[in-house]
Amino acid sequence: MLQLVAGLPPYIKYVILTAVPWVELRGSIPLAVQQGEQLYLPIILVTNMLVFFPTYFILGWVYHLIPEGTWLHRKLEGVRRNARPLVEKYGLIGLAVFVAIPLPGTGAYSGAAAAWLLGMGWKKSFFSVALGVCGAFFIVWGLSEAVAGGFRFFG
Repeated sequence: MLQLVAGLPPYIKYVILTAVPWVELRGSIPLAVQQGEQLYLPIILVTNMLVFFPTYFILGWVYHLIPEGTWLHRKLEGVRRNARPLVEKYGLIGLAVFVAIPLPGTGAYSGAAAAWLLGMGWKKSFFSVALGVCGAFFIVWGLSEAVAGGFRFFG
């Protein structure tokens, strides 16, 4: 993946990497810290928040076209199953927590999909997903800086 974006200007590189599902900010922040390009962290944050809109609205148009039993349908139903308990118990804050957990399957794409699958309105859902993205951003950034600092300390 890095070879595909290696020759691009850094701001484009981070937009593309952040927009890739399962990479999102979990992959782009550590890269920016490792490369010493923390200047681009706000671009990563905003790009990851904006992932909400195409995911939420396109899913609304195409979900009924996805055949049951396919990998994508099973993945989306897994997102619904995983997010439902938090959303039912805590509402929008539960969705934000679901998004903030920086593990595969819990980022902005999954949060937007969960919001649509659970019938949540887009305005409140966007705020919730954006809040979760901010939480994940600070968790991943802090861990990335701590790891990079440890390497600098011992190196």
